[in-house]
Amino acid sequence: MSFDSFSDFIAMGGHGFYVWLSYAIALVVVVINIVNPALQKKKIVSNLVRRLRRENKSL
Repeated sequence: MSFDSFSDFIAMGGHGFYVWLSYAIALVVVVINIVNPALQKKKIVSNLVRRLRRENKSL
């Protein structure tokens, strides 16, 4: 499929809103799937460090 101009490419034959919205939703899901585990790992590690410090103080 070829387009005559960039605005035709963005419009996608009248379906541009749905096409670009689906790309945006997919991008958001991918970003969440990358960022969320990293944040969870940071939270788990900080909880473990806090627990180890608390256990070492009681010894």
